[in-house]
Amino acid sequence: LGIDHTAIVVSSTQNSLKFYRDLLGLKLAGESLNQGTEQEHLNNVAGARLRISGLRAQNGPGIEFLEYLTPRDGRPAPKDTRANDLWHWQTTLSATSVEAAARKLNGGRARMISAGVAAIADKHFAFTKGFLARDPDGHGLQFIEK
Repeated sequence: LGIDHTAIVVSSTQNSLKFYRDLLGLKLAGESLNQGTEQEHLNNVAGARLRISGLRAQNGPGIEFLEYLTPRDGRPAPKDTRANDLWHWQTTLSATSVEAAARKLNGGRARMISAGVAAIADKHFAFTKGFLARDPDGHGLQFIEK
């Protein structure tokens, strides 16, 4: 078993591209429009019609946007979501400098979860520094530096 990618529902592909591609530097790898019986059965959403956009980094699994064109009645993440809520989910992104990533996000449309960049002294962790933030739709992102 392996991990191919992570998929997130977005309210606007264009707004998400501005964040993930233009701000963070991921590359748009492909796009498609999915609809029909198979898509309805896969997602268990009647009338599902989705714009799907795949993004890739230099290495590792990609991020796939699922923008529901129909139906458009999906619920947004609660504004008071916290990192210890059972529905909290985060995608981990590796950066050469988490301080630079935090500065970039502070100037963009991200909401910081962490108070700042945390230094990890415990050598058992797979990284030495990190922080949590949210994208414009509220998805959790963990930025790490090895």
